[in-house]
Amino acid sequence: MTTNVFTLEIIKDSLVAVGEEMFNAMLRTSMSPIIYEGTDFAVGATDARGNLLAQGNGVAAFLAALDTAVVSTLDHYALDEIRPGDVFITNTPYEGGGTHLSDVAILIPVFHEATLIAWTVNKAHWTEVGGAQPGSVSSSSTDIYQEGLRFTFIKLYEEGRINQAIVRIIRDNVRLPDSTIGDMHAGVAAARVGEKRILELVAKYGVAMVLQAMEELLDYGEKMTRAALSTIPSGIYEAEDIIEDDGLGNGPFPVKVKVTITGDRLIADFTGSAAQAPGPVNTTYAGLLTGSRCLFKAITDPGIPANGGCFRMLEVICPPGTVLTANEPAPVSMNFQARNAAVDVLWKALAPILPQRLPAGHQQSVCATFISGKHPDTGDLFVIGEPLVGGWGACHDADGDAGQFCSSNGETYNIPCELFEARYGLQVAQYAFHDQDGGAGRYRGGKGVVLDYRVTAERAFLTYAAARTSSRPWSLSGGQEGSNNYAEVHRHDGSVDRFGMCTTVPVERDEVIRIYTATGGGYGDPRDRPRALVEKDIKNGFVTTEQAVAHYGYRPG
Repeated sequence: MTTNVFTLEIIKDSLVAVGEEMFNAMLRTSMSPIIYEGTDFAVGATDARGNLLAQGNGVAAFLAALDTAVVSTLDHYALDEIRPGDVFITNTPYEGGGTHLSDVAILIPVFHEATLIAWTVNKAHWTEVGGAQPGSVSSSSTDIYQEGLRFTFIKLYEEGRINQAIVRIIRDNVRLPDSTIGDMHAGVAAARVGEKRILELVAKYGVAMVLQAMEELLDYGEKMTRAALSTIPSGIYEAEDIIEDDGLGNGPFPVKVKVTITGDRLIADFTGSAAQAPGPVNTTYAGLLTGSRCLFKAITDPGIPANGGCFRMLEVICPPGTVLTANEPAPVSMNFQARNAAVDVLWKALAPILPQRLPAGHQQSVCATFISGKHPDTGDLFVIGEPLVGGWGACHDADGDAGQFCSSNGETYNIPCELFEARYGLQVAQYAFHDQDGGAGRYRGGKGVVLDYRVTAERAFLTYAAARTSSRPWSLSGGQEGSNNYAEVHRHDGSVDRFGMCTTVPVERDEVIRIYTATGGGYGDPRDRPRALVEKDIKNGFVTTEQAVAHYGYRPG
């Protein structure tokens, strides 16, 4: 075959664009705010073997959820059992693509004539998949069966015909059937957009050229990443941290990593981390892999689109049965607790040698907040779930970013206050940066936020999970640790209940749910911070005068 390098580049760019178009299709067709506003989903395409070719923006925590889902599908079906028109659905946490049951993957095999040439994949957070609690997330579950419906690589469509029995099972077992089924169809639609675009490339350039472009795209990802990895000092780097609680009163759970870097390889070995928890903070190996990929991409070449070639130099080791590699039927509905701890401990190990890439510790937590109740106007059930923003750590030459999502959330957004107030029995009474103590340094940590939901329904129920509720975001070079994440319920009688994790806590009309998110860790001795910057922080309400005196040696007047 005659190779036309210009044509190959066009095809490679077109494959990357497939992910972007799938992303937009999902935004425009989904029915749940956590998807179309929060962008808690990811889309992309793989080659026939499951090597990631392109992934649209969205949740960084799904960076190993698309390609590994394809690989596991291929483990479940012989090639002659996969046919044009098939659509697969999976959310099982314990195999490829797994996170928790709320994250549902839709997979479409792409055929040219009778040959499988690619896959398109969508993975999105469905607000409801059943289970014991509204929102299908709980801090009190003790096994997977309490957390919702489970799909293990089953055919939602078979040769173009939808399996109505599966649709009926979903509809009959979730609290919000219309939006859940709508999100299911949106996932299929987004994957079909990708399928259509890949086949258009084949029709225009020929299947051989498209397949060659796929291979070259993967090789390009490897080449660029290998070059970036070679600039990182070789050596062995170690760190450890904790997951404070599992929701059932157990903990803390140590998380450890030993990172070995050679010229062309990074091995992250999490051996020595705690055994899997009785409560739902566990993740599985698929979650550990995606967390490790997030950090690996950040320290190598984050500027190029992610594909499978970028991760050929990464090896992730951890024995089964740990809080990072939980075995069935371990509960995992709050799996982000362990996954984010893995990201953070890997970050902590490498930050001292990569000051230009990695700042001090950040809020770490998704601060997952789920509120349910009956709408005061309609009486209909509402369930809202969203991640919350917090502070990132300072780096060697700048203050930390304020009000950002944690490392595994990626291209995520908060749900607008106007939508909250229109669709749910809540009113946003306060949303601001706070001045809680933490993060002082020559460069200070980015500020977390305080967010008040005033309940307008007769009664609402709060489910919440955060990390860094007793431990604090770590600092660097003599800076101060950051502040904590936590939730409060302000009662009519003036009492205040505080939570690090909770499930369906009742909150009455006009009581307030107040969420605090952490400020990031500081960098450098606070007393080296210029006076003008300290006074600016006081003026902006980021630091109190008392904190400035105590930590920065500030003298008023």
